[in-house]
Amino acid sequence: MKSFQSIKYWIFDLDNTLYSGKTKVFEQVSNRMTKYVSNKLKVNLNEAKKIQTEYFHKYNTTLNGMIKNHNTDASEFLDFVHDINIDFLNKDLKLNAELRKLDGKKIIFTNGPRKHALNVIQKIGIDRCFIDIFDIVDSNFVPKPEIEPYKKLVKKHKIDPNLCVFVEDIARNLKPAYEMGMTTVWIENDEPWAKKFSDSKFVKYKTNDLPEFLRKINLEKAA
Repeated sequence: MKSFQSIKYWIFDLDNTLYSGKTKVFEQVSNRMTKYVSNKLKVNLNEAKKIQTEYFHKYNTTLNGMIKNHNTDASEFLDFVHDINIDFLNKDLKLNAELRKLDGKKIIFTNGPRKHALNVIQKIGIDRCFIDIFDIVDSNFVPKPEIEPYKKLVKKHKIDPNLCVFVEDIARNLKPAYEMGMTTVWIENDEPWAKKFSDSKFVKYKTNDLPEFLRKINLEKAA
């Protein structure tokens, strides 16, 4: 953990990163995406799911594909697909404690909208840990892992990538961060689309327990 001693910036993805993918929060979002595509393109749910998946892999987000191919209104899409129930989420006291102990600026970097991010982090009790949420609107709807949003985020907060950690559950999204000089951390999971490239050199660290991972960093930095 010695490489974390000089870190001044901590960037975190939101979905399936700051909360466990086992909660199935994003599964709700995905199901809403399928319904939106079905309604918008007037196809059945099975066909909509195929289109959704195809666009995700080709354009990095379903929204990006819908914008490029169907002139979809981004705000309408985002409001619809993030109209979900997260009442079952609990406060994550351990994560909150470890985030607060981290020296440096902490930022959320998400392909989703700010409103959804705020709803989630308020529900799990970590909203006061972050100085900013850099969302898909901030990136002009250009999603990770395209390099443009990473550059915009770095410029906005005057980040030195060599003093920055980026934590993300989709391994391919770590590549631009690594190439910019960031220390990368992959949240281990079994989703085929998320773990693809997880054994690549641009994945520096792996963890299946973010609070515990941060606890070890905090202990090392305090030693």
